[in-house]
Amino acid sequence: QVQLVESGGGLVQAGGSLRLACAASGRTFTNYAMAWFRQAPGKEREFVGAIRWSSGSTYYADSMKGRFTISRDNAKNTVYLQMNSLKPEDTAVYYCAARPTMVRIATATNEYNYWGQGTQVTVSS
Repeated sequence: QVQLVESGGGLVQAGGSLRLACAASGRTFTNYAMAWFRQAPGKEREFVGAIRWSSGSTYYADSMKGRFTISRDNAKNTVYLQMNSLKPEDTAVYYCAARPTMVRIATATNEYNYWGQGTQVTVSS
């Protein structure tokens, strides 16, 4: 049974940094893509970025490039989202998701098979 467990959320001031973690278990994720999404109050869930587990190659939504970095630790079966220069508009619940790797990076929520429970990130001004 696949489980994705996010951690690392919290309250941070604008300009600060946070690193979220997504601990994955229940299967081998070598041929999987792991993604981060976020959902702000009253808004749809949006794609942040993704990483192909086998190669480590990453892909980001245009609006996330430059401040957010995704990485993975094979030994810990964990994917990370490093967020820098945070802004109040980054306030959201951040979710980890997984799906078998495709030729292209999936960016839609309905393309992902597995989801974590989410972790709240609040950025104060």
